[in-house]
Order: sequence, then C-alpha cells, then structure tokens
Amino acid sequence: MVDFPACRVTTWAEADGWADAIAERVRAADRTPGTIVALTRGGWVPARLVADRLKVKRLVSLRAQHWGVTATPSGAAEITEGLSGPVDGHDVLIVDDITDTGQSLSLALDHVRAARARRVETATCLHLTHSTFVPTYTAEEIPRDAWVWVVFPWNYWEDLGTLAGRAFEETQDIAAAAALLAERCGLNVPFADVKAALRRVDAPT
Repeated sequence: MVDFPACRVTTWAEADGWADAIAERVRAADRTPGTIVALTRGGWVPARLVADRLKVKRLVSLRAQHWGVTATPSGAAEITEGLSGPVDGHDVLIVDDITDTGQSLSLALDHVRAARARRVETATCLHLTHSTFVPTYTAEEIPRDAWVWVVFPWNYWEDLGTLAGRAFEETQDIAAAAALLAERCGLNVPFADVKAALRRVDAPT
C-alpha cells in the first residue's frame, strides 16, 4: 500500500517565530556563536533567520542526506558535502529544521567537532521527542504520539509534488488525487497547487 503520512503544513510566520525562540534561548544562555553552520538542505533557511537575529555574519554549510518523504538508498544519514568553510577554533551553532531520527544532526556534530571547532552547539526549529538526538536549543517539541510529516515553506513544492505524484498514480485523476491527499494526509491545499505540483513531476494534468 502506498504510504501517505499525516502532514502538517507550516508557514513563514511560524518559521519567524521559531527563529525568534531559538535566538532568545541562545542569548539567554550567553552562548552567541561566531559561526553558524547550516545543515543543508533543510537548515539553510532557518540558519539564515537565526543568524539575522543573533547578528552572526559568518554562515557556512554542511550537507547531510537522510530522508525526505522518500528514503535515501542506504536508509541512513550520510555527510555528502563537507563544511564550506573552516571552523577551527570557532564557537559554532549548527542549525537544522527538525530532529526526527536525530541521525543527521548527530553526524553533523561529530563532523564539526572533528574540524576542531572550539565549542559546538545545535538548534532546530522542531524537535520530535522520539529522536535519539536532543538539540541544545529547540523552538517547539512534537510528542512521539503526535508525529506528523512536517511540510516546511522551503520544501512545500517538493513534498507536495512527491505526495501528489503518489496520489495521482493511485487515482489517475487530479481531483481524486487532491481529495486523497486531504483525506489521508490532512493536506488541504489549493487544487491549483496540486495541479502545479503534478506538472513539476511531469504527471499529466
């Protein structure tokens, strides 16, 4: 049976609120970093928002691939692109959008420590409490029994395209696919968005 996870579509206003909360907690701890590492791809936007609020000018990236709505070939997190700049001797904050399994952030922490950073802390917008890794700072926790697939504003079209493509394969009808997404995923998105997402994945519309 095709997997259609329960979904929560989040907004840019929520993203701003998460960044505000993380920055407030970092300042309260008096731990403002000199460098922020964005764990890409999901951490790019949150890292930039947090950097803006903390007035941190140095932002570098580190790429870990794990799983989106579809799993990576290995099923495990992997560092696929190293740090885009040196962190030797720096106080670092690694930022990602969410901790789910915790594998990606755990790998990133080890990678940055191995690059001889002086101090390394972590932050995520959302933390799923079943994660094996607990970030230093988080804006919002989601209990284990309330797990959902979080659709962030920065990956809305990618996730919608994947799920709409699956729904269309099952229904062979756009309206039926949109209805299926609403019923099984709680994705009550505009019909025009479903059509646009299907065009992006080359499904007939």
